[in-house]
Amino acid sequence: MTKTFLFLSMFSSVLAYSQEDLLKDIDTIKTTETSQPPAFKALQIVTGQSTKLSAKNEWYIVVAHRFGDISTGFKNFFGLDDASTKLGAIYGITDNISVSLSRETNMKTFEGAVKYKLVKQNEKSPVDIVGYHAMALNTDLHKDNYPYLKFGDRLAYLTQALISRRFNDNFSLQLTPSYIHKNLYNPAIEDKNQFLTGLGGRYKISKRISLNAEYFVNFDNHSFYKNPLSLGMDIETGGHVFQLVFSNSQINSDIGYLSNAVGKWGKGQIFFGFNLYRVF
Repeated sequence: MTKTFLFLSMFSSVLAYSQEDLLKDIDTIKTTETSQPPAFKALQIVTGQSTKLSAKNEWYIVVAHRFGDISTGFKNFFGLDDASTKLGAIYGITDNISVSLSRETNMKTFEGAVKYKLVKQNEKSPVDIVGYHAMALNTDLHKDNYPYLKFGDRLAYLTQALISRRFNDNFSLQLTPSYIHKNLYNPAIEDKNQFLTGLGGRYKISKRISLNAEYFVNFDNHSFYKNPLSLGMDIETGGHVFQLVFSNSQINSDIGYLSNAVGKWGKGQIFFGFNLYRVF
């Protein structure tokens, strides 16, 4: 695992530096003398949301991919035979409000969301504060298994407060209190209402590369699922950010990622993947 990560790190570094002449600043939101640049370069820290927003009239196309559990070895070719993909789009209504829509293969989930800035870090405020709300629609449920299934049973909701601070050009941290509500759930393994708190960070190691990490604690005491822990690497290239991801959760959607992680890092049950954001 360590050798694989080191190899990917070296490969990514070479790729980023080889494109140095083509690189441009992807932060299109202008900053004033008193405001700080965004705490994070990508719209996600790893899989969880960051306080960065798209600029007004700016479109992002999102491709997120997670392979299967690498601990299965050659049986599933280290997870390559079992993958989940998310395709989505994000649009900036203003510099402070954006909306998104995505679809993931895992549970055939559609997810819509709105993200808005409440407070900007500047001389008067030590932090950025961003609100984030998402609604997921699980289209993989069938009446053959749930005879009394109603449309509302397919829905789940997420509310988050994203609170970040850019300490300097290299280091940023974010605290993410979160609330999830599921209309359909199994009371034997999880709660209908779940409260989580996440901590994530970014450390810049070169002009275009940073190392990221995030961890969420779910206070659902009898949950069958694990607390999501993810490590990543941001690689900035011309017009897009490419993120390498290692996580104990295979799901790309916000609600599924936070509440349905099944892997154990100690047993090598890790899902490798990537996020690709292309801005237009």
